[in-house]
Amino acid sequence: MRIVDVNEYYSPTGGGVRTYLDRKMGIMADLGHELIVVAPALENSIEERPGGGCIHWLKSPPLVLDRNYGIFVEDQPIWDVLDRLKPDIVETSSPWRPAWTVGRWKGDALKVFFAHNDNIGAYPQRWLDSVSTPRQVERAFAWYTRYMGDFLAKYDAFVTNGPALAKRFRRRGLHVDASMPLGIERSWFSPDLRDENLRVAMLAQLGLPPEGHLLLGLGRHHKEKRWPLVIDAVEAAANDLPVGLMLIGDGTQRRHLEARIAGSPHIRIFRPVYDRVRLSRIMASCDALIHGSDAEPFGLVASEALASGLPLIGPDEGGFAEIADPLFAETYAARDAYSAADAIRRMFAREPTILRHAARVAAGKVRSDYDHAVELMTYYEGLLTARRGAGAATALTGAA
Repeated sequence: MRIVDVNEYYSPTGGGVRTYLDRKMGIMADLGHELIVVAPALENSIEERPGGGCIHWLKSPPLVLDRNYGIFVEDQPIWDVLDRLKPDIVETSSPWRPAWTVGRWKGDALKVFFAHNDNIGAYPQRWLDSVSTPRQVERAFAWYTRYMGDFLAKYDAFVTNGPALAKRFRRRGLHVDASMPLGIERSWFSPDLRDENLRVAMLAQLGLPPEGHLLLGLGRHHKEKRWPLVIDAVEAAANDLPVGLMLIGDGTQRRHLEARIAGSPHIRIFRPVYDRVRLSRIMASCDALIHGSDAEPFGLVASEALASGLPLIGPDEGGFAEIADPLFAETYAARDAYSAADAIRRMFAREPTILRHAARVAAGKVRSDYDHAVELMTYYEGLLTARRGAGAATALTGAA
């Protein structure tokens, strides 16, 4: 199959989208398929990848708020590329112009809208959570759901990157055809990378003895991650337990978070660790991952932590909740710091040997990005087979 992804979020300096598509491109080539990404850039060019797949960069203006990314402003250049490539499947994920550009294209390919995020959950629900419930916000933004329904009517399938997102869209009245949970590059992560000496050193950096409890917070310093809630919870739990928090990441909220923890003796912020081997050792050497975001549709960091053998603490909504088995996880009421503090207390009241064994067993079952790609290709092949069957039946009916 040849699949073309019209992707406004892909950038050479991008983060999760670039990582996901680069890995997907290589896996699909190994499976005998081809992934071509159409993405905005400052100049037109084609970038081929070793072994198969390529990027078609289309000249587009940069995004005003973040010049690392571009924005599509015309339909015709994208239509011209699609006409030349003649894909079997064309995907897009942006609910803005690309959704309409792909939807209105007159080509023969099957059109799939693959949702990787939820704008209502990521923005208005977070902005208004002090004055409204999530359901109230969904009702107030029903116009956005209707807007999505208008462009989705032009697609052959609506797919989400996991069950959490599928549940949200279905609750709002949209028809979701399939849920395809993402996966991680499992080869980087293992419980066997746990290093007790490293753990003791990290606890010492937090002013805690070897018998203390080491929590890890990993991710961008952005409001949707709800790090202030996590900090509040850790500080509350620290009144009863020798517990500390290492926050690894960076972002627009960094200075705010640094000011917030200025008086906290056992919480520290560290810059991102780009050495994958080192980061994997750090993850495996902590005692639990704590997560704050209830808006993320797929628990990527939680899956990586679990693959490292870490027990999990996180909200009872969103992508995290989909993988939080009580055998190795404690959940708390989303957006509630007091509940999160109780979850920390419950976690460290458990028998550590049994808890870590459960997490180690679960580590070997974490879904990989290869598993994701295989399931997605099987689903797409099924769509194409069904379409050919329907076409043949129509032809026979016409002949009769």
